Amino acid sequence: MKRKGKLLKTLKFTVSFVLISAALFCVCRRLPECFGSQEPAALAAAAFTLTDGTYKIKTDEKTEKPASQNTKSTVQTETQTSQEITIPQKERDKSDYYDSFFDHSDEVKYSIEERNITEGGTECDGFYIKNKTGLDIDFDSILKEALTFDVKKNNDSPQVLIYHTHTSEGYIDEDVDFFYDSFYSRTQNNDFNVVAVGDAIADVLNKNGIKTIHDKTVHDSTYNGSYDRSVQTVQSDLDKYSDIKVVLDIHRDAIGTDELKVKPVFTYKGKKAAQIMILSGCDTYGEMGFANWQNNLNFALKIQNKAEQLYPGMTRPLNFDYFAYNEYVCDGSLLIEVGAEANSIDEAIYTGSLLGNVLYEVLK
Repeated sequence: MKRKGKLLKTLKFTVSFVLISAALFCVCRRLPECFGSQEPAALAAAAFTLTDGTYKIKTDEKTEKPASQNTKSTVQTETQTSQEITIPQKERDKSDYYDSFFDHSDEVKYSIEERNITEGGTECDGFYIKNKTGLDIDFDSILKEALTFDVKKNNDSPQVLIYHTHTSEGYIDEDVDFFYDSFYSRTQNNDFNVVAVGDAIADVLNKNGIKTIHDKTVHDSTYNGSYDRSVQTVQSDLDKYSDIKVVLDIHRDAIGTDELKVKPVFTYKGKKAAQIMILSGCDTYGEMGFANWQNNLNFALKIQNKAEQLYPGMTRPLNFDYFAYNEYVCDGSLLIEVGAEANSIDEAIYTGSLLGNVLYEVLK
């Protein structure tokens, strides 16, 4: 019996030794491959693998970036066409703008709240209209009417004009949930204002064969009289380029209070973007020289409808009221708010790219 027990122990030891040796051999062989891999995520996943085969992922951990004197940030901007998405690198200079992660230790800190603002007012084909006119408008019928203008692809002359009455309307520099007293969202630094959004829209349209010009003239160095100055710019561009059919005044909104700012957002393919709000005016009594307002409303409804089809949650309720702004210049003239001051510049630019794609689908 003793000999049998000794033989069994020897056998167990031998088997254990062979298994351990084999395991060590496999580890030694695979480690160089792992560290030489082009996919380091595989190592991270392996490090957090639990015994049940699931991955341990840390969530809900928010860490603020340390205060820094560095005034430049390298970011990614995304451009979407109907065919592809490209992500060029862009370096933005904050030296003359607000930096969320600068040393604000002597300032009061306030909050930014994200909201998705989609409902309110009259429903029309899956989206909403805030009809502030009190008129009984059949929006569904107007939506079904054909556009009163025609845009041709690959035309030699520009057919779309993008400009900004309030050219210096800016966005916050990063995707954060706070801001300080020193945050002032008006700047002529085009890396952080609505001009960057206009560039994104124009880029998508031009890549898709709809020739677009982007007029970056500053009209709000003095706020009063901005619309008088911007309409002069528009008329000058229309005189120069007679084929222009679409004229878009790109703005951004400001929502909330001095102590709580609201940013309207939606998510597309896991990426946050700024919501848009289209303003379409009305002039039933002919007081503003805006006789073509229903044609503009038709265009606005088509953009709203297509945006919700392609990117659900992209639009805030369409604002329909007694105003003209510069929309009377042609049937394709609209004012569009892209996000609000508390949206990050990246969210606004991403929306600009998506809006460019929406416009292409409506106009093609």
